[in-house]
Amino acid sequence: MAFLQPVTLEGRHAALLPLSPQHLAGLQDATREGELWKLWYTAVPSPEGMAAEIERRLSLLAKDQMLPFTVLDAQRRIAGMTTYMNVDGANRRVEIGSTWYAQRVQRTPLNTEAKLMLLSHAFDTLRCIAVEFRTHRLNTQSRRAIERLGAQLDGMLRAHQISPNGSLRDTAVYSITAAEWPTVRAHLQFQLDRPH
Repeated sequence: MAFLQPVTLEGRHAALLPLSPQHLAGLQDATREGELWKLWYTAVPSPEGMAAEIERRLSLLAKDQMLPFTVLDAQRRIAGMTTYMNVDGANRRVEIGSTWYAQRVQRTPLNTEAKLMLLSHAFDTLRCIAVEFRTHRLNTQSRRAIERLGAQLDGMLRAHQISPNGSLRDTAVYSITAAEWPTVRAHLQFQLDRPH
């Protein structure tokens, strides 16, 4: 049996649905908000490339290498994508990544709750020993968001990848371990329960 099985995760500010080709139009609309695909330091699919990205993620799901989600906001409108990726079922590790959100939901409780649901599923259901996060060294918005979750910087993979524009990407690698999870969960729940 595959380590990862499609699952729906529901919260107050966000819902995570198994990615489906039926989500194409909503995902195209979401990526248009802020023209996210034009950010040089991250990889967000363009509206024209969205169908191919959905197909790519679903093909990796079929190989038990990724579990992709469509992210809905509090009004249950499509707001972005996220995934479990770099799956290592034998060692019970996943990375939460390939995440992007429409501009309207950035800096709202949506990301905190989405990460809380993904981490809860990873640690409490899948019994992961660690969950990783990776981002471009210069993606300060993403790095701050990862650090706010309570993840620790493991290190920097220097000259790790060649970006589409030809520049070299240094990748910042973070993780949360199973031993840290109870404290991180309490922290994230506290963040969500505070008035905004």
